[in-house]
Amino acid sequence: MTTSQPPQPPANTTPQPCKHPRVQIVSRVEDTEYVECKECGDVFESSEFKDMALEEGKAPEDNA
Repeated sequence: MTTSQPPQPPANTTPQPCKHPRVQIVSRVEDTEYVECKECGDVFESSEFKDMALEEGKAPEDNA
C-alpha cells in the first residue's frame, strides 16, 4: 500500500496583513467599543484601530 502526502501550500505565500480600510461597530460594553473589519473579519477594540492609524501616520476615519 502506498501512502500519499497531502498537498503542501507554497512556502513563499505569506498573507499580507489587512490594514482594515473599512470597519463597523459591532458591540459596546460599558466604555469599550468593538469594531469589525469588513475586509478580513477581525474584531478589536476601537481604541486599537485608532492606535493602528496613528502608527501609520494618518488620522482614523469613522466608517460606522
